[in-house]
Amino acid sequence: MIEDNVKQILAKLPPGVTLVAAAKTRTPDEILRAIAAGITVIGENYIQEAREAFAAIGKKAAWHFIGRLQKNKVKRAVEIFDMIETVDSMRLAERINRSCAALGRTMPVLIEINSGREPQKAGVLPEEAEDLLREMSTLEHISVRGLMTMGPRFGDPEEARPYFKRTKDLFDQLGKEKLANAEMRVLSMGMSNTYNTAIEEGANMVRIGTRIFGEREKK
Repeated sequence: MIEDNVKQILAKLPPGVTLVAAAKTRTPDEILRAIAAGITVIGENYIQEAREAFAAIGKKAAWHFIGRLQKNKVKRAVEIFDMIETVDSMRLAERINRSCAALGRTMPVLIEINSGREPQKAGVLPEEAEDLLREMSTLEHISVRGLMTMGPRFGDPEEARPYFKRTKDLFDQLGKEKLANAEMRVLSMGMSNTYNTAIEEGANMVRIGTRIFGEREKK
C-alpha cells in the first residue's frame, strides 16, 4: 500500500514540487518502504521519534523537522535534520544558530506563518514576518529558505485556500527583500487533505502523511 500510494502521488505532482513524507508515529520499516518507492524527504514532528528512525535509516533521505520545536531540544535537532521548517521566533532562531555554530554548520530553515491567526497554533503572524526575517538574516549559521504554513485543518480543502493565498502573497513580498542569509525559494504548504489546493496557490513543497502511510492507529 505504501509503495503504491507514493508512486501515485509522485506521478500526479507538478514538476518542481517536493513531497515530504510526514512520518509521525511511523516505524522505520514503513519509512524505508516509502523511501524505496521514491520518497526523498522525511518529515518528523518529534525529536525522540526522529532520533530512533534516523538511527535505523540514516541518510537514505533528507530529514525535515515539521513539528513544534522546543528550545531544549534544539541541540539534538541540529544533529539530525537537514532543514527545520517551523521557526517562528528570534529566540528559537538564535538557539538554532548557536547549536549550529558549535557544529560548524549552517541550518536551512523556513519561517512558519500562522496564516489562520489561530492562538493555539505556532507560527508568526503574517504582518510580523518581515521583521522576523530581517532579524534572522543577521545570524551566520542560519539560512532562511522560505516560508511554511499549516493552515486551519478544515474538512473542505477550499476553506484553506485563502490562508494559502495569503502565505503565497507574503512569500512573493518577502522575496523582493535583498538580505544576507535569506532567499525565498521554498513554500511549504498543504497536507494530505489540502495539498492539491496548496499547489494551486503556489506551494512547491507539500507534507503528506495519511495518504502515504494510511490512518494512524489509535492508542
